[in-house]
Amino acid sequence: MAKKAKKAKKTAKKATKKVAKKAKSAVKKTAKKTRKVAKKKAAKKK
Repeated sequence: MAKKAKKAKKTAKKATKKVAKKAKSAVKKTAKKTRKVAKKKAAKKK
């Protein structure tokens, strides 16, 4: 039981790390997109 619980905790940690990495990359991608849009809008204003 204890060994299984430890393994489950480890896999859960790995899963959360993967999700966190994906979320970070997604945030970076959206940030890049918003920056590009902002630049385009700024160029149009000029």
